Amino acid sequence: QVQLVESGGGLVQAGGSLRLSCAFSGRAFSSYGMGWFRQAPGKEREFVARISWSGDITIYTDAVKGRFTISRDNAKNTVYLQMNRLRPEDTAVYYCAARTALVGKYDYWGQGTQVTVSS
Repeated sequence: QVQLVESGGGLVQAGGSLRLSCAFSGRAFSSYGMGWFRQAPGKEREFVARISWSGDITIYTDAVKGRFTISRDNAKNTVYLQMNRLRPEDTAVYYCAARTALVGKYDYWGQGTQVTVSS
C-alpha cells in the first residue's frame, strides 16, 4: 500500500522559512506525480504546487509563486516544499498527495502538517 507522511511544519514569524517533507512508502515512487495542498481555517482545500514523475515539470499557484519551491528526491522517496518569505495568510494545514495519472485526481493523501505564520 501507498502511504504519505508529512513533517516539518511549525510556528514561524512572517518573513521566515520552513521546509516540509513528505515521506512516501510503497512501490515505484518515481512513477507518481506529487503535489502539495493546504487548507486554512474556514477555507476549502487549495492546490499549492505539483511536480511531475521525473521532476521536470513544476507548477505553483499564484499565491506562492516565487516564494515556494517543490522538489523531489526519488532515491529517498521524499518530496519537499521549501517555503520562504512566509506570510500570515500561508497559515494552514499542508497536505502531500500522490497520483499516477498525468492529470486529474490524486489517489493518495497524507494526514497533514500544521504551518502557522505569526504577524
